[in-house]
Amino acid sequence: MNTSQVNASLKCERDTRVTSVLFPCLYAALFLVAFVLNSLAVWIFFQIHSSSTFVVYLKNVVVADLLMTLTVPVKVLTDAGLGSWQLRAFHCRYSAVLFYITMYISILLLGLISLDRYLKIVHPFGKCALQRVRVGRILCAVIWVVMLSLALPNVILSNQMPQISSGGRLRCTKMKGKMGLLWHEGFNYFCQVVFWGTLALMVVCYTFISRKVFESYRASESSSDTASKQTTSKVFVVVGVFFVCFAPFHLARVPYTLSQIRNTSAQCWAQNQLYFAKEITLWISSTNVCLDPLIYVFLCRVFRKKLTATLSRCLLPHGSLTETSTKIEMSTRVSGETRDNEIKMSP
Repeated sequence: MNTSQVNASLKCERDTRVTSVLFPCLYAALFLVAFVLNSLAVWIFFQIHSSSTFVVYLKNVVVADLLMTLTVPVKVLTDAGLGSWQLRAFHCRYSAVLFYITMYISILLLGLISLDRYLKIVHPFGKCALQRVRVGRILCAVIWVVMLSLALPNVILSNQMPQISSGGRLRCTKMKGKMGLLWHEGFNYFCQVVFWGTLALMVVCYTFISRKVFESYRASESSSDTASKQTTSKVFVVVGVFFVCFAPFHLARVPYTLSQIRNTSAQCWAQNQLYFAKEITLWISSTNVCLDPLIYVFLCRVFRKKLTATLSRCLLPHGSLTETSTKIEMSTRVSGETRDNEIKMSP
C-alpha cells in the first residue's frame, strides 16, 4: 500500500444526510439509559466486597462500560456535525479510541467471567490459581494495561493536520499517516481475534456448564423442570446477548476498514453502504453497555440482593419494608429445596 492508494481511497465523500440525524438520536437515547444503569451498577457494586474473582471481573466490566458511556456525548456531537473542528479532532485522537478500547476490555472480561463460571461449576472442588481473588485482580490489571498500550499508537499516530471535507466533516483516517493506517489495520485484525476467540471460549465454557447442570438435575432426580429451564436460560442470555451485540459489527468491520485504507476500486456508493453497515452494527454493539446489567442481575446473587434492597428502600413506604422482607424470606425458604439441588451460576 502506497500513499497514492491511500489518498485515492479517501477521495469519496460520505453521504451523511441520514446518519447525521439518525445516529446522534440513537446514541443520545443510548447514553441516557446506559448512564443511569451503569451509574447505579457502580454505586451498588462498590458497596460489595470483592470476595471472589467473579465480583472482581464484574466490577471491572462496570468501570469499562461507564467509561465507554462517557465517550458517547462526544460521538453524538461529532456525528451530528456540531462543535468545532477541535472537538472532532479530539474525538478522533482520544474519545473514539477510548470508546473502542473499553468495548474490547469488556469483551475480554466477559470471557474471563465465562471461564470463572466454568471452573466453579464444572470443577467445584478443584484448586485453580485462576479462582484466587488476587490472581483475578492481576488478570484485570494486565488486560487494562495491555489493551491501553495497544491503543496508544492510535493516539500518537493520529498526527496529521485535520482535513475538513467540503461538507464540513472530518474523517479520522485522514489524520493518520502511512504508519498510522498500517497500525489501524493491524489493530482491527487483532480485535477480530479477541472477539471471535472470546466467543469460542464462551460457547465451550457454557456448553460444559449446561451439561453439568443437566446431569446434576438428573442425578438428583429433581422434578423441577422450571428451575432447570431457568438455569439454562441464564446460559443462553449471556451467550445470546454477547453474540447479538458484537457479531454483526465484527462481520462488517473488516470490509469497511479495507475500504478505508486499501480499496481503490470500490465505487463511492459501495463505500457509503459499508460505512452505514459499520455504524449501525457499531450502535448495536454499544447497546451492550445497557444489557450488561442483565448479566449482573442474572448471575450475581450478591448484586441482585443489594439491588432489591436498594429499590425497596427507594420505592416502598418505610412501614412496609418489614412486611416485604418477611415475604421474601418465606418465599426463599419455600424454594430452598429446589435451589439446594441447583448448581449455582452465581457466587
